[in-house]
Amino acid sequence: QVQLVESGGGLVQAGGSLRLSCAASGRTFSNYGMGWFRQAPGKEREFAAAISTSGASTYYADSVKGRFTISRDNAKNTVYLQMGSLKPEDTAVYYCAAARSSRTIVAGEIASWGQGTQVTVSS
Repeated sequence: QVQLVESGGGLVQAGGSLRLSCAASGRTFSNYGMGWFRQAPGKEREFAAAISTSGASTYYADSVKGRFTISRDNAKNTVYLQMGSLKPEDTAVYYCAAARSSRTIVAGEIASWGQGTQVTVSS
């Protein structure tokens, strides 16, 4: 399996931006669909964004569409989540995920999870 390590979380004011990174190791990164999930306090983990192995296709939850952008650099074995127009309700632990394809990411059939990174948006 691929190992995933997230970074880039932190505290930001509402309306601000933040970029999360997820570095992968252990298996061929370009063979995996990649995605981001998030879990707010007291809530279940939810899908946020996914990207295909080549980066040609992306998928977003309605709650982040138009504000977040997922991308990947297969040469650097890294996937990113650029977050903009942040809202207090975006506060959560953000998890990087790997799966057989971007569609299986969306379906929640995850092969590997990262440890998570905290994002806090103040009002």
